[in-house]
Order: sequence, then structure tokens, then C-alpha cells
Amino acid sequence: MKKLTRPADDIVAPSVELETALAQHLSRRSFLYSLGALALAGCGGGAGELAAQASAFAPRAAGGPTPFAHPGLLHTAADFTRMQQKYTTSPWLGSWNLLTANSHAKTTYFPSAQAWVYRGDDGVHAQNYSKLYNDVAAAYACALRWKVSGETVYADKAVQIMNAWSSTLVGIAGGSDALLASGIYGYEFANAGEIMRTYSGWAAADQVSFKNMMRNIFYPMCHDFLTRHNNADITHYWANWDLCAMCAVVAIGVLCDDGALFDEAVDYFKNGAGNGAPAQAVYYMHPGYLGQWQESGRDQGHNTLGIALMGAFCEMAWNQGVDLYGYDNNRFLAGAEYVAKANLIESGTTYYTVPFVSYNNVDNPNHTALSLNSRGNLRPCWALVYNHYVYRKGLAAPYSKKFALQMTPEGGGGYYDPNSGGYDQLGYGTLTCTLDAIAGGAAPSGLSGYVSAGAVVLSWWGGAYASGYTVKRASLPGGPYTTLQTGITDLLTYTDTTAPAGDCYYVVTAITPSGETGPSNQALVVTGVPLHTHLAFDAGSGATATDSTGLGHTGTLVGGASWATGRKNSAVSLNGSAGYVSLPSDLLIDVGDFTIAAWVYWNASRNRERIFDLGSGTGQYLFLTPCTNAGFARFAITVNGGMGEQGINHTAPLPTGQWVHVAITLSGSTGTMYINGAPVASNTGMFHAPFRLQSTSQNWLGRSQYAINPYFNGKIDEFRIYRGALSASAVLALFNS
Repeated sequence: MKKLTRPADDIVAPSVELETALAQHLSRRSFLYSLGALALAGCGGGAGELAAQASAFAPRAAGGPTPFAHPGLLHTAADFTRMQQKYTTSPWLGSWNLLTANSHAKTTYFPSAQAWVYRGDDGVHAQNYSKLYNDVAAAYACALRWKVSGETVYADKAVQIMNAWSSTLVGIAGGSDALLASGIYGYEFANAGEIMRTYSGWAAADQVSFKNMMRNIFYPMCHDFLTRHNNADITHYWANWDLCAMCAVVAIGVLCDDGALFDEAVDYFKNGAGNGAPAQAVYYMHPGYLGQWQESGRDQGHNTLGIALMGAFCEMAWNQGVDLYGYDNNRFLAGAEYVAKANLIESGTTYYTVPFVSYNNVDNPNHTALSLNSRGNLRPCWALVYNHYVYRKGLAAPYSKKFALQMTPEGGGGYYDPNSGGYDQLGYGTLTCTLDAIAGGAAPSGLSGYVSAGAVVLSWWGGAYASGYTVKRASLPGGPYTTLQTGITDLLTYTDTTAPAGDCYYVVTAITPSGETGPSNQALVVTGVPLHTHLAFDAGSGATATDSTGLGHTGTLVGGASWATGRKNSAVSLNGSAGYVSLPSDLLIDVGDFTIAAWVYWNASRNRERIFDLGSGTGQYLFLTPCTNAGFARFAITVNGGMGEQGINHTAPLPTGQWVHVAITLSGSTGTMYINGAPVASNTGMFHAPFRLQSTSQNWLGRSQYAINPYFNGKIDEFRIYRGALSASAVLALFNS
């Protein structure tokens, strides 16, 4: 049995002063966490909750009313019915045997409830969080054993454990790692409580006490962390920190029938700025939808933990009618497939090879390769991923499938590691998640494409039983289609180097045991170098700059932006204090290769001004500044804040007091800066392109994503964006024109 290795988190949070009233006992932060009850009301409840134990499933839209479906966290009533029917047969039986053999699932287990739980070194208290994670594992194991077998002696044991803690626990403290205790053990404990809520032997008053503990001790820490991240830079904390807090918030929301908590967690999943939201957790999407996880260069213990936590989060939302598994074109599946492949043996002792792009954040870890630390790490999370995507949705998930089958049957509660890493997930997925095989898989789906180095790069999701795929292209929507390639297997990607300039329409079909499937969704990719946006700034009056392409990319003059004599006719004049031009949201959402060009008149030198800055805040953006603090013009693009920027650096600032033509091009991995028609700087190692910024709502000329930076002081004329990279001769011709 391979042991899970979980390196200790080495993040150190800023120190906090001790509360005077409890200076001999706990930190002020812990004190505030523990007294959340003073600001947060209890969950309420009572005997009426038991009467509602069989509440009907009702999918809940964000902001919609309760009730929630109960039980409705990791397991539903239908799940338990399936387990009851299957647990004496293979493969469910193997996981059941591991459950019943586990020391945590015994009537002889005795809880060790603590008034204070400490995780992380605070310099005063010994860490005792193992008491909590062992008891949480026992509560869940006994609850599960009761729910499947019907033996009430295990229900009574689970109730004993939960009552012991709800009548004893005052708070969770220690170092910054206290958040991990609150998040991981919080969502796991909530799951135990959710199973037991239907047990008539758990007194209504005790249920209320347990829910109040979850709401008033565990939740405030997680809410606070997701709100302010200990006042650290948003890129400081790894993905699993956000994810454990998110799991706890969504689980406590369902347990306590609190729609606001549920919505808080779901909204963070979709829109959160931290590394636990999938836009950041799945840091880079490689062709074939291999999604490089944010911690891939750190170690594989934490990398796999991310899959365990996000999988649990998606399942809890799914069981309330919210599909986050499929969010952003199955982004979580892309991350799971990457992590699974990176940790699987291909042959002998040789692991599969996965692509890797560099990663950096505010702490400058500067990851340049996949970490080999703890490679092959085992966590009981793969049965959940595999069964959802393959047997619920009919999709192909070959590496998640291989990992799930390798780990069958899954254990839990310290089976893979006697230390904390063995309790970071509840486990027993072969018992709880295994579904019957489906008769047929889905047709190819999620087809998308972008232009890189002039070629079209396609990716798609395959079907569960497909043996190969065919890519087809047309010049008109709906066809007729020409076959480009047949027999594609793994990875599910194709690069079209023969695409003509213009609109190209693609579909993919699959070969299955029953024949060729219908086509996937149709993906449109625009090739060549057509003009995407052209603001000539020739209006001379009003607050609107018309886009001459007819595509509606109109500019809006804001904050005192005005008109002046331009390089050609008129230009927009920006005053350096509040004036800028706002461009439409999602301006570059489907742009790969590009050219951005403009005539610029810079009135006076001042560092960090922006000619353009297109993004969604200080995490995702691309910009051009006439002069950095280091004294040179710079273009940069990032999806991970300032330390993650990829740049093109000139050797000098732009000149002032004269019209200068600037252009930035990106073709594949090569970015080039042009000044007055001549190339002055390049970077051949760029892997970010505009579409990787995803949705952008702050697309500006003359204003920075960083509020501290000054506005541009000068004039801008003939602002252009092209799809595709103009050649050097074409840039020169644009300058001369």
C-alpha cells in the first residue's frame, strides 16, 4: 500500500497581537473566530427538522429560496439506496470491507473532544488537531456504516462523537494553518452531520447545538479567509487553502439550510480572485484540455489534494442542483486529467509525460517544471471524478479512470497515511460513488479553437466509449464539411496548418461501437489578420469613439477625456489625472495571435502610465507602458498578477513631445515590440495569449488595473487591434501609411 506524503505547509501569516483579556491563552484572531456567535445567529431548527428528513429534491438557483435537498452534501438519499443495494457485491464490497475494518468505524471508538483545537505553531500551545481529524473521520465512518447497513449502534456512535464536540469546542487557533483545520475538518464534519440528520436517535436540541458549532466556530474562519486572505496578496495562498474554506462554507450552508452561505461559496467558485477558484486553480489549459493545476510545480501531495477538495465541492453543489463540474467547459475535469496523468505510471517505472509552463506568484517560487516530490501520490478522490464524468455525463476521462481503477477499492480515514494527509478527504469512494456502467457515451463536445503561430489549435471532450475522432472543416456555418483528419485518439487536439484566411467552422465526430456519432458543437475560428478593432478617434466631439470595423467595439471617453489635434485628423486627449477610454467587456476573449498598434503622443515622462491596459483587475491583464520604474517601455501579459507577468522590454522609454507609432505582435510564443515601424524588442518564450485572460471587464486606454499607477498624460490616435500577428513588413507599412 503506497503511503500518501503530505509535506507541511510552510506559509507564515503575519503575526497578530494577543487579546489583552486572553493574553495567556490565545491569539486575538482565534478569539474573534471563536466568538463568531456574538455576531452570527445560530442555525435554529428543532424537532421540525426531523419531520423534513425526506425533503424532495428541488434544484436551487443562486439567490433562490431554501429548502435544500436532504441529505444533500456528498451523498443523497438515492446514493444511499444504491449503496444499500450494492455493498455486498463487487466493487462496492471492497470499499465496504475497508470501511468496516477501519478502527474509526468501530463501536469501541471513543471521542477526544477538545475545548481548543490548535493547528500551526503559535509559539505557545502544542498542536492537537489530530484529535479533531480522527474524531471527524470516525463520525463520518460510523454514520456511513449505519446508513448503509441500518445498524443503529453505529448511528449512536456517530451521535456520541458529534455531541461531544458540540458541547466542548470553544474555538480553533494556532498559526495560519488553523484555517486548514477549520476548512477541511469543517466540511467533513458537516457531511457527517448531514448524514445523521435523519436519525431519530439524535435529539433535536443536540442537532441544533452541532449546527451552531459549525456555523459559529468553523464558518467564520472560512468566511474571513475568503474575504481577506489574512490581508496577504491574493496570489500568496495555494489553491487548497481557498478550496477547503469553500468546501466548509458550502457544506455548512446546506447543513444549516442557509442559502446565503451556499451562494457565497458558489459565487466564489465562479468569481473568486483567489487561487481556489477554477480560473486560477487550473492555471493553464494545454491543448487537448490538459489543465495544469496551480500547485503542479510545488509537490504532488498538494496537487492531488486540490482535486480531492474541488471534487468534493462540485459534488456537494451538484446534489443541490448546481452543476459546477461542467462550469467553464469542464474546467475541473481538465485539471483532474492533468493531475492524474502526471501521477500515473505509463510503463514500468516511467511516469506519463505532461506539458508544463512556468508559474510564479508573489512569493517567487518560480516553478519551471513539474515537481517530482511525492509523485504517484494516492488520495481517495478518483472514484468520484471518474464516475461523474464517465457514467453520469458520458464523457471520456481516461486518466481519471485509470487512477480510479488503480485505487479500487478506495479506503478512507487514515488508510493511506496515519498523519493529517490521510484525513484530508473522507474516502471510501468506491462504495459511495461507483455507478453502473452506461450503455453509450456522449458525442464529442466542448470543441474550441484559437490561432497560434498562424495555425488553428483545436481541443474537445471525447465520449466514454469512443475509439477515435474525426475533425472536419467548412467555410460556411453548417457545412458542407471537408474531413481534415481521422483516427485521432489521445490527446484530443488537432492543429490545422492549412486553414485559409477567414471564417473557419469546425466539428468533430467520434467512432464508437455503434458507429459514427453526430457532430460536436460547431466552433468558429477566424484566421488571417483581419482588423478586429479600429478607433480612428476622428469624431472630434462627444463621448464616443466609433469602431470603424462595424464590430461594435466602441470606445467611451471617461473622466474628462477630450479631443485634440491628432496624428491624423483628431485624437483623444487624456489629462493624466482622470481621463481614459473604456472599451467593451470581453474584447479579446477569443483572440490568440494578435497585433495592437497606435499612434501615441506622450506629453511628459512619468513612470507606470498605461497606453492600454486590458483585463479584469490586478490578476489578469495585458498592458503597454511607455516607461517602467526601471526606465524602459514594456508590454506584459499575466493571468496571475505581477509576479506572473511575461514581458517584452525595450531598452529605453518612449520619447515625449512627439508622435510615436507603437505596435505589439504575438505569433505563437514570439512577442515583438515595434517603435516607428522597427522591431526594438522581442520575447520568444511567451505562452499566454489574450484569450487566456478569459472574461475581461476593465479594458482601458490610458488607465491601469493598478489604482496606484498614474493615468496616461498625452494623446492616442489610430488605435487598432488585429487578429493575427502582422509581419514586420506589414507593421512598417502601417507606420508609413
